Amino acid sequence: MQELHDAPLAPLTTLRIGGPAARLVTATTDADVVSVVRAADDAGEPLLLVGGGSNLVIGDEGFPGTVLRIATEGFALDGTRLTLAAGEVWADAVDRVVVDHGLAGIEFLAGIPGSAGATPVQNVGAYGQEVADTVTEVVAYDRHARETVTLAAADCGFGYRHSRFKADPDRYVVLRVTFALEDASGASTPVRYAEAARALGVAPGERAELGAARETVLKLRAGKGMVLDPEDHDTWSAGSFFTNPILTEAEHAAFLARAAERLGSDVEPPAYPAGEGHVKTSAAWLIDKAGFTKGYGAGRARLSGKHTLALTNRGDATAADLLTLAREVRDGVAAAFGVTLVNEPVMVGVAL
Repeated sequence: MQELHDAPLAPLTTLRIGGPAARLVTATTDADVVSVVRAADDAGEPLLLVGGGSNLVIGDEGFPGTVLRIATEGFALDGTRLTLAAGEVWADAVDRVVVDHGLAGIEFLAGIPGSAGATPVQNVGAYGQEVADTVTEVVAYDRHARETVTLAAADCGFGYRHSRFKADPDRYVVLRVTFALEDASGASTPVRYAEAARALGVAPGERAELGAARETVLKLRAGKGMVLDPEDHDTWSAGSFFTNPILTEAEHAAFLARAAERLGSDVEPPAYPAGEGHVKTSAAWLIDKAGFTKGYGAGRARLSGKHTLALTNRGDATAADLLTLAREVRDGVAAAFGVTLVNEPVMVGVAL
């Protein structure tokens, strides 16, 4: 276990933004993770958990308490049952599952930055697949009960980019995650996402070759600046900064009226089923049609030149720079379409 004081946090995030931690502890075992959490709780000290840092916006003032960087390792495969330690690099784990073991279930989540322990918190998803599809259980330290617990998937409260862990962020510290994968003889799971299906040359609902599915997703993500590259500032982001809005039928009708008034009645905004009485639309579409096109901005924080959903650090941006841009985009979309975008990254010491 390593401990540093007044330690910079920006290098631990994919945005490369944020002030220092009063105390930074790196833990490589579950026992150390639990020990640090317990000590901070006993002392009434603020605690921030950091994995891969891909879903964080840390304020310029930094964090006044203990930052616990979870760097545990562990990749265990029992038949088609995969267990990952929270600190495992998610993208590397997906590659091992697909390339080395030929198992399906998480192939469309290739290239997503961050750690395995963060995936159930956000219910990470992309290209029609999300971890809720395959998670069977999560082992976590319960800070309220002061004990390690095992939560079955049904108890994790999974929803669109949501979970029990996200709803109660100060309670659970994820230690391990177990997934039920599929041996489909070299085939992927059924392709659900239209863009991926087109790129793979299959119809939605059909299976593709497993390796091709992974490679296609990586190419699609790279084309949108969503695969980390230290030389490409379009990837200095927290991924999608806003979630896709889920609207009630009444809200959707009002939105369609606003869109027709602004863009013309022949325009058909994206719409996807989102449960009874709800419709999901595209945040990227809203941002673009509100006038915030790729590369928008003239300062140190700008929209990605590859994807309007990513707010990027062009090299020396501050959290203040980033949030100024985020508010401009959010307020512009609300003014244009009456839809309020919600940030996806976790905000630390700042608020949108």
